[in-house]
Amino acid sequence: MRPSSAEPGEAEMNMLKRAFRRCIAILLAAILLAGCASAAPEIAGLEYESSMELSYATEFSVDYYVGGYKLLSVSDGSHYLVVPEGAEAPVGLESDIIVLQQPLDAIYMVAAAAMSLFDALDAVDAIRLSGTQASGWYIDNARFAMEEGRMLFAGKYSEPDYEMMISEGCDLAIESTMILHSPKVKEMIEMLGIPVFVEYSSYESHPLGRTEWIKLYAAMLNREAQAEAFFEEQSKVIDELKDFENTGKTVAYFYLSSDGSVVVRSSTDYVAKMIEIAGGKYIFDDIGDPESKRSSVSLTMEEFYAAAVDADYIIYNANVDESVSDLAGLMGKSELFADFKAVKEGNVWCTGKYLYQATDIVGKLITDIHQMLLGGEENMTFLFRLT
Repeated sequence: MRPSSAEPGEAEMNMLKRAFRRCIAILLAAILLAGCASAAPEIAGLEYESSMELSYATEFSVDYYVGGYKLLSVSDGSHYLVVPEGAEAPVGLESDIIVLQQPLDAIYMVAAAAMSLFDALDAVDAIRLSGTQASGWYIDNARFAMEEGRMLFAGKYSEPDYEMMISEGCDLAIESTMILHSPKVKEMIEMLGIPVFVEYSSYESHPLGRTEWIKLYAAMLNREAQAEAFFEEQSKVIDELKDFENTGKTVAYFYLSSDGSVVVRSSTDYVAKMIEIAGGKYIFDDIGDPESKRSSVSLTMEEFYAAAVDADYIIYNANVDESVSDLAGLMGKSELFADFKAVKEGNVWCTGKYLYQATDIVGKLITDIHQMLLGGEENMTFLFRLT
């Protein structure tokens, strides 16, 4: 006898609905977790924990993994795995990931712009070798360390002392992008088993993006809390200036190279952003290729004249060309400067020679430019008027 095909009762229907909702919830949760997992950098043998929060920097990232492992990623596609002291790199690590074994306490520092960040972290003693002579350092603690023999000169970026690097147990070479012009040197250092880290802070479009690289170096040294506190203080410079209205005054920032061309900053460079934050207007509002991220552009003197002759202020970048220390020195570069509005009105300024080493306090240049635009010149850190 066939059973009757009775419709399910209300209780059964409610039970089926609840079961259906549970299935949907489980499915959605699975999809969500899968999405999160795919977003996290996957490293065989390591469990992802979190990522470093960044306010301005866009050229690097730091991801944290269980056990104290950290992945440093740079905009050129390089990846560096920081392995805690006493631990080992995971088995099956991708070949393109460079291992940095802690402690990192015998560093060869060639990227001069990074030294001030190590200094701000009270970590100059982690640097054993320098690519700059003692006389070339404007950072007191770096110069003192070399004078006392705690830091040794190991040759410039293109001619390092390989034997010294080996004998001193160098565990990391921190290079500027200049090393890309000497690829064989980079290859040789790597052949010696020394990892090479190329820093791209100069590619940051915001001035505090450069300073925020202190967080990356802090990750190498387990000093993140110190970096966060320092960076917060530097960020206050921007907060203090954010309410100032733009003065509308135009500014040209440049230097003359040995071949007679004029080198200016691209419109997307951090210097242009500094001028904007300070309340000015960078005279070159559409120059350079944003895709290439090149920080500078070379112009003929005639091209520079046409664009900057009516600029309200001109700033000479003496940290690249130290030959200009007064107005006569600038005028000797070209007679065309006599026609410049800024020259006629006495608004020609120059940067201090140590600016390129002061990545930790670049915000102070913003304050200097702001003061310049308002007609002041007392207690400046980087700028001085050419007379």
